[in-house]
Amino acid sequence: MDEAVIEPGERRSGPVLLVSTQGGHLTHLLALRPWWEGRDRLWVCPATPDVLDRLGGERLRPSYHPTTRNVPNLLRNAFLAVRVLLRERPAIVVSAGAGVAVPFFVLAWLMRIPTVFIEVYDRVDTPTMTGRLCGPFTTRRLVQWQSQLEFYPDAHLVGPLL
Repeated sequence: MDEAVIEPGERRSGPVLLVSTQGGHLTHLLALRPWWEGRDRLWVCPATPDVLDRLGGERLRPSYHPTTRNVPNLLRNAFLAVRVLLRERPAIVVSAGAGVAVPFFVLAWLMRIPTVFIEVYDRVDTPTMTGRLCGPFTTRRLVQWQSQLEFYPDAHLVGPLL
């Protein structure tokens, strides 16, 4: 994938911040390994057994889960976003969802840190809730199917990552 598609605007110092939940969302970010493996990076994901197994050796800040319609964990993740973004000052925040991404995108937008949201491959008829919530705070949106451009006309079509 073309690096310019992922990194909008000028280059900044600081790590790449990869924000995700477990499962398919994490799989999408792992598919970008050729892009991120040579860079300083930090992951924000729940410390579930599958995440710990798949991110062995990576720098990880555990997030709170579940995130779907869970207001207490949304607030906990918002405070986590404040701590991580202020301490790390990432060059870019990248996510394929889910809910944990929302507070990170809002705060990154306020701090003028570029954000990239990757819409997942299995939602071809409707946008995801996280995609809609992160939309106003997204610097660059990537989609994997032509049909996703119907509800994200500003997105960049990159094709299937998986």
